[in-house]
Amino acid sequence: DAEGHVVTNYHVIQGASAARVALHDRSEYPATLVGVAPDQDTAVVRINAPPASLPPIRIGTSHDLQVGQKVFAIGNPFGLDFTLTTGIVSALGRTIPALTGRRIDDVIQTDAAINPGNSGGPLLDSSARLIGVNTQIASPSGASAGVGFAVPVDTVNSIVPQLLEHGRIVRPQLGVAVGNEALLRRAGIQGVLVMTVMRGSAAERAGLRGTYRTEDGVLVLGDIIQQVDGKVIASVEDLYGALARHSPGDVVKVHVLRDDRPLEIAVKLDAPEQGPITG
Repeated sequence: DAEGHVVTNYHVIQGASAARVALHDRSEYPATLVGVAPDQDTAVVRINAPPASLPPIRIGTSHDLQVGQKVFAIGNPFGLDFTLTTGIVSALGRTIPALTGRRIDDVIQTDAAINPGNSGGPLLDSSARLIGVNTQIASPSGASAGVGFAVPVDTVNSIVPQLLEHGRIVRPQLGVAVGNEALLRRAGIQGVLVMTVMRGSAAERAGLRGTYRTEDGVLVLGDIIQQVDGKVIASVEDLYGALARHSPGDVVKVHVLRDDRPLEIAVKLDAPEQGPITG
């Protein structure tokens, strides 16, 4: 933007003790780190450059992309700076792993040539609007095989304001500790089992129930979370992903299975500062 904030991939600056940004006129500026979101492989740095040298990129949308539409990628493959490649949107809704092992959902797949050095560069539509940030390739050789991936701009738009304000992602909290979903799968049940509801949490206020034993020692299963705002929950990763789409203070509809009966519970999500909440 005009203030010198630059979006890139987290893995581009990971472990760096210093960084520099080169502009199109080949002027270079030292960069300071603003914030990182490792789970989305996204980072923001800032340079102190004249505003006239910083025309902001036009921002598009990614929720309305269509397979087959033309795209352009800009990057620095193998050190060949200011390289433009072109292709199409090959697929939508892909999932790739971040460096942290967490999933990045709704990723754009493209056959525009993306190679080492393209990371952090823009994926553009035919109107030169940003629709994604190039982040990974799938290749047995390490070079472009026509299968590249970009973090969608709608995800970037939700992340960057938090990085600018907090330097990190402020995740909304439900306030539960959950069990291993494999236990439910073996029983043929879809969802995530609530083991513990944290005191004072959003989940406790909303009336979610954890797993407990009766005085007779009988184990009573807690609520089994099966949907959050219509998104099917089949794993802990699904639960994290559904919550990550929201902000603290949002009210979400949590569909649970309680005593073999479906139940919908409205939960107002907490901010993480409200307690050491794990889910």
